[in-house]
Amino acid sequence: MRKFAVIGLGKFGNAVATILFDNGAEVLVIDNNDKKLQDLRGRVSAAIKMDCTDERALRSVGIDEVDAVILAVGDVETSVLTCVLLKKLGVMNIQAKVDSELHARILEIMGVTNVLFPEKQVGEQLAHTLLSPNVLNYINLTSGHCIAELKVPEAYVGKTLQELNLPNEMKIHIVAIKYTEMSVSESGDNVIETRINDMPGANDIIKEGDILVLMGSTSNVSNLINKVTPGMRVTL
Repeated sequence: MRKFAVIGLGKFGNAVATILFDNGAEVLVIDNNDKKLQDLRGRVSAAIKMDCTDERALRSVGIDEVDAVILAVGDVETSVLTCVLLKKLGVMNIQAKVDSELHARILEIMGVTNVLFPEKQVGEQLAHTLLSPNVLNYINLTSGHCIAELKVPEAYVGKTLQELNLPNEMKIHIVAIKYTEMSVSESGDNVIETRINDMPGANDIIKEGDILVLMGSTSNVSNLINKVTPGMRVTL
């Protein structure tokens, strides 16, 4: 079983902790607010009141034994001090929420594994979705690449992945295909379910209504979106 620690129980930390726990992970949450901890008891593996800048306290809960620490503390000074201690205690995988460019830059210099701008990322996703109706979801990766969910253009319908040849022609990989499937429930009601083909092959045929999950450089994905969305100029 994978083990995680979430430090800081705002909306972001709370959401990460409960989703990890609901999916079978062992989750330790740390905060200095009794009410926030009480609200999560029974919904995570352990909820501990603690000053996260106390090295001895962090060591006592085996923080160095988890697969990753999600540092969701908004205060810059507390976040930085906690990060220093986590690095000192041997935590290799730190996923840190930040609220400003300065906060992000400091943690990046300190070697944090991943810096997260939740509000900025949601804003970027919304903007790109509004600019192009074909883009249903968008995640910008730190490597200069992105993942985007693209509603299948009419020109792609009926073609195989081999015929599209996106890896060679556009330098973009189709990592999954989402599609809907109709079924009948035990009560006789029609149910529409979303399915995912997470290992698409060269001979898989694109159907109307499919959603392609694409991965590539931001510039290449932008070029593809602009190509299939007439009149749009999107820059991811």
